[in-house]
Amino acid sequence: MAAPVAYADVTIQIDPEAIYPFHQGIFEGWGTSLCWWANRIGYSDKLSSLAAEAFCDKESGLGLNILRYNIGGGDNPLHNHITRTDSMMPGFWANPSYDASRGMYTWEYDWSQDANQRNVLEHCLEVGGEGMLVEGFSNSPPYFMTVSGCSSGARVASENNLRDDAYDAFAQYLADVAEHFAEEWGVRFQSMTPMNEPDTSFWQAHSPKQEGCHFDPGESQSKILVALSQKLKEKGLDSIQLSGTDETAVDTQARALAKLSEEALTAISRVDTHTYNPSGRSTLRRQTLARNKNLWMSEVDGGETLGNNAGEMGAGLWLANRIIEDLNGLRPSAWILWQVIDSHICRDGYLGRKDTGMVNTRGGYWGTAVMDHDREKLCLTMKYYVFGQFTRYIRPGAQMLAVNGPAVAARDGNRLIVVIMNQEAQEMPAKIDLSRMQNEFPKGSRVSVVRTSGSIADGEHWARLPVLLTESDGLHMMLAPHSVTTFIIKGKAEN
Repeated sequence: MAAPVAYADVTIQIDPEAIYPFHQGIFEGWGTSLCWWANRIGYSDKLSSLAAEAFCDKESGLGLNILRYNIGGGDNPLHNHITRTDSMMPGFWANPSYDASRGMYTWEYDWSQDANQRNVLEHCLEVGGEGMLVEGFSNSPPYFMTVSGCSSGARVASENNLRDDAYDAFAQYLADVAEHFAEEWGVRFQSMTPMNEPDTSFWQAHSPKQEGCHFDPGESQSKILVALSQKLKEKGLDSIQLSGTDETAVDTQARALAKLSEEALTAISRVDTHTYNPSGRSTLRRQTLARNKNLWMSEVDGGETLGNNAGEMGAGLWLANRIIEDLNGLRPSAWILWQVIDSHICRDGYLGRKDTGMVNTRGGYWGTAVMDHDREKLCLTMKYYVFGQFTRYIRPGAQMLAVNGPAVAARDGNRLIVVIMNQEAQEMPAKIDLSRMQNEFPKGSRVSVVRTSGSIADGEHWARLPVLLTESDGLHMMLAPHSVTTFIIKGKAEN
């Protein structure tokens, strides 16, 4: 018989001094982009309500408190190339015109546009209540401000697509939207960013997928940041933070940050990065700190899995691992998933397009849930419940503590919260080392345990397990196979 495989114990050492360096170590929260799923479901109050409760309710849902609202550029109404049912984003402009002799852009506003996304936003803000943050972000300028005449990108995807004389016009458009949201709808953007993955070759005219716009790092990116800053100040909206530059990869973000002008660096108060290619997390962290800026991980997701034969937990374990590595590597003050719904079930499709249908929950997929429009039902996945192991228990206002190993940690008042992942197919012995916090969490401290594992049909979904007690050197436990477990250790004041 083959000898059993020996797995090393997992030890998570808690250092109370290892506080995240951004935002005084205080976590601002968890979030999602509303683009594009809110554009797809917002026609229905019932679907909007289902989503708001699942994603923003602090008691029954994920408790997400950050929403990235997509300010659509809006494509040429004569175009018909965006085939995804959710990503044809409308702009707020109407009757645009251009005076070539003066380089002058004019347009009117149609504030009835983008009603679907705004409907979801309003439901989420109502359910989430106090502490909700909204960031306005742009994928592309309106089509009539672009070189290609198309909001999906330039004819050559690696070239700038905002016309040279349209920087002020585009900034004016974004600032007008921010002003209207605040004055007419009572939605004040906490922050804004005028670019999305700008230094890439993803965005090409007549793409079937979405809007996008290339901005070269350096002069072009700096110019739009400065222009937006000025337009917001003119409107008295200078309390809105500017962030940038939302590059797709961490090392790309570091290079872009290094090329911003001093004026642009002064204009931004936060660096937003995506982590689709996460290489260089510590480098970006140091660069951001050196410039005295805050840092958010503002977008990531992926159709990948983790764990050998992990079944429905495979996608969730991948997500848990990405959260853990992003938080301990970047040490940001917020972590934001790309979009919580990426697939839709609908026999009729939408706007003449076909929806993709149900995902393979035993494989990799984007998003955490699938909206079934036919049955008016939100189909949750194990990836959703894994996300909740973090979002429901590490709350905004908690102090984040950097740790090594497959875990994240935070202290919240008299409590210490540790989330640990076990990607192995076997039970794993683990220990949370509290030797440096014995005065706060002495032997006998009570520990609440919440776990997600298995499948939707018969697995654990935020299952509450028996209370544990700490030993003199910390907490000892066995981690279930293919699981994510949250330990809430209560300090002396609560025991």
